[in-house]
Amino acid sequence: MHIAREADSRESASFDFQAPAESTSRAFIEANTVSSSFAEIRRDHIIPVFVKDNEPLISQSDFIQVTAEAVREVFRGEQILAPQVRVSHPIKGRIPEAKDKPAAQLHDWERTIYYERMMFCIEVPTLFETVGGNPLTLVVGGVKAYNLDSLYNRKGAVEHFKLFIGFENLVCTNLCVRSDGYAGDVRASSLEQLQKAILSLLRSYDPRRHLRQMQALTEYSLTEHQFAQLVGRCRLYQHLPVAVKANIPALLYGDQQLAAVCKDYYRDKSFCRDENGDISLWKAYNLFTGVNKSTYIDQFLDRSVNALDFAAQVQDALEGQSASWYLR
Repeated sequence: MHIAREADSRESASFDFQAPAESTSRAFIEANTVSSSFAEIRRDHIIPVFVKDNEPLISQSDFIQVTAEAVREVFRGEQILAPQVRVSHPIKGRIPEAKDKPAAQLHDWERTIYYERMMFCIEVPTLFETVGGNPLTLVVGGVKAYNLDSLYNRKGAVEHFKLFIGFENLVCTNLCVRSDGYAGDVRASSLEQLQKAILSLLRSYDPRRHLRQMQALTEYSLTEHQFAQLVGRCRLYQHLPVAVKANIPALLYGDQQLAAVCKDYYRDKSFCRDENGDISLWKAYNLFTGVNKSTYIDQFLDRSVNALDFAAQVQDALEGQSASWYLR
């Protein structure tokens, strides 16, 4: 296992936001997102304000900055790459002097923009392991979605953030997130409060436990019949009566994503079935994390955690530790 932290006496890792090296050139989330960068967000994006006093919210660039500083502090001595950033839901505007211009005649300097939703990942490539033949590296990141905040307040009102630490599968850039590495509703009214929450998550996360859980998935397989039954039940789950659904572990994936899982079972180059139709639980898990890339930013991490929880439930059923409605 290659995730042991280096001694604090090692020279502190430098973190250069202008560094060309990012986590990967491939997107960790797709949906309706576009690529951005820390420099672009800080330089070009306006910052929403609280309506009652015109004071700014915590900016997305400050969120990235304070997370990077926390990563550097906790993982001192490790290599830390520049953040990979994806944004969605653009909010466009223009400066007052251009208020009467047709849109086609606007100059770039007359336009304003910010993105309602932003997600970023910071990779620590010197903390890595191999699971099921796939190289995994440690990643830290977060989500800032202004649509979750109430802008009709004054400065000091609570803002909402999502934080995570987990692993990225370098074969497919799928993000693997476990519940103890995810804080889905962090509330802060200052950068200091946000920094404390980030440091708390990073220090409490147990990467070895996470890796052991994922490694265990490689030891179990589903037959073609079991996989077909599993996916069929997954699609039925969405349409169950509310009273019945309440007694079944939640599945957050919709019909289109489940259809993509079925297609990838046959066609995915890295995680498809073997020659006799069997598929390891590790590969099945990666089919779910793969189709999760089509999820919008504000729901992405919840579904990522749900994928691992779901795989663990299936594992328990295969071991005979518990019954599963999905494999009944």
